[in-house]
Amino acid sequence: MPALRGFLWLLGFLLLGEVLVTLTGLPVSAGVVGMLLLTAWLLLHGGGFDDIAAAAQPLIAVLAMLIMPGVVGVFFLVDELAGQWTAILAALVGGTLLSVFTTLWLMRRLMGERHDDARDTGHE
Repeated sequence: MPALRGFLWLLGFLLLGEVLVTLTGLPVSAGVVGMLLLTAWLLLHGGGFDDIAAAAQPLIAVLAMLIMPGVVGVFFLVDELAGQWTAILAALVGGTLLSVFTTLWLMRRLMGERHDDARDTGHE
């Protein structure tokens, strides 16, 4: 049952993001807006992690399949992208590096606090 509750939370925030994007005309994906709202809600509310984690674990297992439609769609745009390969390559490399370094920084910051706490108590 926790997975169902978590999936409903994820779906609810996706729909809320869709409503906000439609009403405001924001040039941002509804999924991104929904995830930002979910993040803000989790930070303010401080709970619900177990249900959402139970729903997210099976989705992570099929993440490649969820991304595949967007990747396949690029093949239909190859002619329109013909003169922009340098910019695309720079965006891919820069975005990947920025993503990796941001994740590393965040992980070190969050895990560093846990590691310091464990070191203080004598547990690793």
